[in-house]
Amino acid sequence: MASVSASGTPFDGYARRTTPPPDFDLTAVGPGTPCGEYLRRFWQPVAFTRDLDGPPRRVRILGEDLVVFADRGGRVGVLHLHCAHRGTSLEFGIPLERGLRCCYHGWVYDVDGRCLETPGEPAGSRLCERVWQGAYPTREYCGLVFAYLGPPDRRPAFPLYDSFEVPGLTLMPAAEFSLPCNWLQVKDNSMDPVHTAFLHALSSGYQFTEAFGVVPELDWLTTDAGMVYIATRRVSDLLWVRVCDFMPPNVHHFTREIEEAAAPKAASRPVIIRWAVPNDDTHTTNFELAQVDPAWGLTAAQVARPGFGQSEDRPYEARQRFPADYDAQASQRPIAVHAVEHLASTERGVVILRRIVRDGIRAVQAGLDPWGTHWPEGKVIPTHTQDLVLRLPAAADAADDRRRLREAGRRAVTG
Repeated sequence: MASVSASGTPFDGYARRTTPPPDFDLTAVGPGTPCGEYLRRFWQPVAFTRDLDGPPRRVRILGEDLVVFADRGGRVGVLHLHCAHRGTSLEFGIPLERGLRCCYHGWVYDVDGRCLETPGEPAGSRLCERVWQGAYPTREYCGLVFAYLGPPDRRPAFPLYDSFEVPGLTLMPAAEFSLPCNWLQVKDNSMDPVHTAFLHALSSGYQFTEAFGVVPELDWLTTDAGMVYIATRRVSDLLWVRVCDFMPPNVHHFTREIEEAAAPKAASRPVIIRWAVPNDDTHTTNFELAQVDPAWGLTAAQVARPGFGQSEDRPYEARQRFPADYDAQASQRPIAVHAVEHLASTERGVVILRRIVRDGIRAVQAGLDPWGTHWPEGKVIPTHTQDLVLRLPAAADAADDRRRLREAGRRAVTG
């Protein structure tokens, strides 16, 4: 395959017509792929319990077709989509007091996959004892159903982030929305803070507050839980420090986009906890939990709406004139091609994030447990996401002032 031209000559589109393939190891997520086996070593959200009151829900997770259901006894199951009997889709199944009945011949499967009934068989038949439906363990937390799709003997503890309990705020089920692109370019965005100044302010108009239009001084740190970006902006004699977490493999914390940086304020904790779950190589679903102040008066339906520009909920013409995250991420191609990128210093966080993922993939290939699965059951995982506004007059020397911004940002994380 021809390589991409690096000549830099004018009008060299003819030499650049051939695009290299995506990075298979980082982007392919199906069973048996390097990244797919890595992602399967973590608990992944698959549905909200609010969507399981009626018929089973068909989902696609990591290239597998599954059905999520709640039986009438209140238990949640995640089964392979096609019935082990004759292959009928269990999305048409009937939830029972215990388990799910296939519509075609009435076979019943429990949440762990065991066959409970084969009603068409003669009396005394023990066929059901020999039949199992593919099934995965589940865990419900704050109205969000998680499943573990990895090897049973390597199942990690369910992660408990300190952001799940924030004094004065109530954790609620929030939005679910999908993008027609690979999971990694969605997650790359979480450690790319410079885009907040351009995509959300200077390039596309102010989508949040004017303070976002200040190009920040950037820094990235690894933490016990993963990594953070630190974006520190000078607004007159104030410093606005915005910190966001990434926890491997696909979790992201961020605060509300309402900070005006108009007065000093103590650190505010994360509001959105987001998982970017691959449906397959070219589709991703984001699941969110939100910390909500009761004083805001938001209803459950309002909390469940995606934020501005996160989904394809605006007309195409509006998205062209005022593009946002959905447009920037999905338009990188269905799978972003790293070989044709020209990464700048502002992408250092993207480089570190990809390295964390690649190191995790290699660990799994070596028979080890990847970073992020080591937390013991019940251990609260510390995170650092926050908004902090400090008063600090500008230094006379611009380079010295940038140094002071970086130091203030790091202190917000390291203490």
